[in-house]
Order: sequence, then structure tokens, then C-alpha cells
Amino acid sequence: MSSHTQRRGIHVDQAELLCRKGCGYYGNAAWQGLCSKCWREENQPSHMKQIQEDRKLAERLQREEEEAYASIQQGAHSQLSSSLFGKSDEKRTNQITRRVPTVKKLFSPSSKTTPKKDVTGPEVQTSPSSSSSHQPAVETDRATRDFIDFLRTLHKPGREIFKQSRAFTESMVYKRGLGAQEISERVQDFYQNLSDNLQTVFKGSPEQVETVMDEVEKYVTTRLYEGVFCPDSTNDEKEDLAIQKRIRELHWVTTEMLCAPVNAELPKVSDSVEKAVTEIIEMDAKRVPKDKLGCITRCSKHIFSAIKTSKSEAASADDFLPTLIHIVLRANPPRLRSNIQYITRFCIPSRLMSGEDGYYFTNLCCAVTFIEKLNAQSLNLSSEDFELYMSGQVSPQRPHGSGGSPRSALQAEPSTRGDASVAQLSQRMDLLSGLGVRQDRVLEGARRLEADLIEWTDGVEHSVQDVLEKLPLETRPDATSALDSDNVDNEGLPPPLQPQVFAG
Repeated sequence: MSSHTQRRGIHVDQAELLCRKGCGYYGNAAWQGLCSKCWREENQPSHMKQIQEDRKLAERLQREEEEAYASIQQGAHSQLSSSLFGKSDEKRTNQITRRVPTVKKLFSPSSKTTPKKDVTGPEVQTSPSSSSSHQPAVETDRATRDFIDFLRTLHKPGREIFKQSRAFTESMVYKRGLGAQEISERVQDFYQNLSDNLQTVFKGSPEQVETVMDEVEKYVTTRLYEGVFCPDSTNDEKEDLAIQKRIRELHWVTTEMLCAPVNAELPKVSDSVEKAVTEIIEMDAKRVPKDKLGCITRCSKHIFSAIKTSKSEAASADDFLPTLIHIVLRANPPRLRSNIQYITRFCIPSRLMSGEDGYYFTNLCCAVTFIEKLNAQSLNLSSEDFELYMSGQVSPQRPHGSGGSPRSALQAEPSTRGDASVAQLSQRMDLLSGLGVRQDRVLEGARRLEADLIEWTDGVEHSVQDVLEKLPLETRPDATSALDSDNVDNEGLPPPLQPQVFAG
């Protein structure tokens, strides 16, 4: 099937971008199509129930292990005093001794029991700053200074906000063992509690609360960034590699296949496309979710500008998504999945639920999902043509013959393709022969130049010899002369002042 017939284009109903519960906010694939508010309301009860069950289990196991450890220690002491302590009992004691702190460590994030000093050791005594020393100090210090400078304008509320924010980030430093989802929930809980306090206790206006929460998000995420971005406990890195490989495999997809209305031949359009690609790549260099969303928003605005210039009219949502897919395919942004997950987990929920940042981010999630599921039907191609493009046997950038089908181009008559190969081989052999003739000419010219140089050298030597024979050198005797010999008054001078004679 020709790729130019009956194109549907890529269309997403705007209702599909909204929360599937109908609350009016934007949904997210990471939340199963729900907005953050509905997601938390739906999962919070079961999550809290699971936490309570984990705590009870951890406390029960800890009590049992401590009782077993105490009984073994007591039995070991009595047996040692009677010199009947066997090696098997000693081995069993060592195993239980090692197992007790292991169980405590395994369940400590979910347990309310305070760890003992001998279990945690010097780890509890370590200051938060030294525990997070692996974070880039420059970024962390700058974020702290900016946060303090901003809070100074709030006076007393500012001191309380800084106290709570610093205490929260320091507490999270000791909870590296938590899963990414649980860390995200704790951060979101902190955002929600602080926002509620700003509205009820400090009586802040919605605009003031939003400004303060922006600064809180910047401070918290900058301090926690190294530990929560693409953590080892998730599959983020694996998904990054998978989407990068997928985008490389789809390098052949053109704007015509996506029905993206951009004319890259226009200088202004080309410039807007390059800026959009730069912005989507720059997203990975940012550390704050708001800044990453800013890159997505600026990229989207450049896309709208390119569409408007190409069509000479305002762009629609149906034009935007295919062009965004084209930009993502062209840019292949680094750590794309990790950045999307990081924004989803640690961005202030209200920013993703509404506004232009939320709209553009939701479209980016749709674009990535489309790329992951892209098939022949998505581009209105036949399965055979799609497989030929994916295998690299045929490229849409090359002409496919009179029919325009990649399959027809590949199924051209063997004799025709063979003749073309023979002609190309013959052309290359002629080129090599021509290079051989040119090399022989260069070598012959070099030999002639060498002979001319030898002949010229001999001629110069003969000419010099002839001149020497015609004009022989004459040797004259040395003559003595006196200084100031032309001075006639020298003879009247006293002997000490008379000029001395030297051999000239």
C-alpha cells in the first residue's frame, strides 16, 4: 500500500488526556489514567493498610529474634562456664547474632520501633551533610542560599518553613532503602501538609502559597536529586535504554508519515525545529521538576511556532501531537523515561493537573507511549513495508521506483539490479585505472626533474671552474702602515706620542 493514500493522521481526543474519573484534571499513564489527586485517594487506604501490616510484622519478627538471641546468649554463657560449649552451638549463636540486625535493617523503614545504638552504630551519629556528601555541593549550597534568601522576606513563617523543610530532607537522607514509590508518597505528603499549613496557619493567599511551594520544591528536590533520580530500586534505567533503542530503530519515520504539518525547508521553521530539539534535550540537565517542565513547555511553544509558520495559520491540537512525536524521534532525548518518572513522582501535583505545563507534559507522555507502540497501522503502512523500513533494507529517503512502494523497489527484476551493480563495478575499475595512469605520469615527471637537477648542478660546477681558470687569484705581500700616516706633523711629536707601526 502506498504511504500517501487515505492518511488518517495521529489524532488524540482531548478528553483522553483528562483523568478517567472525570474530575477535569489531566491524567497520567503512570497513575493509570488518573490525576494525582484521584490516584492518591484511590490508593491511599490500601497503602496505609499495607504499611500497618508491615509494621506489625516487623515488630513481631523483631521480638521473636531478640528473644531467641537472648536465650541463646544466656545458654551460651552457662555452657561456657561449664566448659561444655560445643562448636555447633557457637556456630548457631553467630548465625542468630548476624540475623537479628539483618531483620531490623530489613524492616526498619516501616517499623515504629526506635533502633538501638549498637545496631545502627556510628551511622546515627553522622550528620546529614556528611551523609549526602555525594551530592554536588555547589548545586546544594546554591539552592540552600536561594531558599534562605527567599524565606527572609516571609519573616516568622519563613523560619518555620525552613525548619520543616530542612528536617524533612535530613530525615529522607537516612531512608535510602525505601522504594521510589514510597519516597514519592512521602514527598507528596510533605507538599500537601505544608501547603495546608500555609493556607490555614499562616493565612497565605493562593498566589503566595504557590510561590512558596515552588521554592520548597526546588530546595527539596535539589537536595534529594542524586538519591531519587533513576534510583537502583526501579527499572528506570532499563526503560531508558529500551526507548532509546526504539527511537533509533524508527529513524526512518518522516514528517509525511506522521502527518506533521511542518515544512523544514523554510529557514524560520527549521530554526524553530532545532530550538525545540535543543529544549527537549536540555531537560535532562535540569534538577528541579519545574525546570524540566519549563523545557517541555518551551519545546512545545517552538513546535506551535513551526506549525504556524508552515501553515500560515494557527496550529491545532491535532497538528501538535504528530509534530511533538517527530521532535522526540529526532532528538532521542537522554534518559527520557527517567525524567518523566522523576517529574511524575516529585513535581507539585497541581502543576501536572492543570495549566499549560500539565497539558504539554501529558502530550509528551502520549508521544512516548505512541512511539513504544508504533506499528504499521499507526503510519498507515502495510506490514511488509513497515518491516522493510525497520530492517533497513529500504529507506523512505531514497526513490522507490515509478510505483513509489518500497516493496516494489525491493522486488525489482534481478537482471536490472545486477546490471546496475556491474555498471557500478566497471565505473570503479575505470577510476582505479585512471589513478594508475596518473601515478605513472607523476613518477615519470619526478625522474625527469631529478635528471634536470643533476645536469644543472654539473653545469654550474663547470662554469665556476672556467671562471677560475681565466681569472687566477693573485697573492700580494703584506705591507706595514702606521696609524695617522697621512699626518705630516707626526715627526715633530715626542717619542711617546709618535704613532706605532703595525702589520696590516
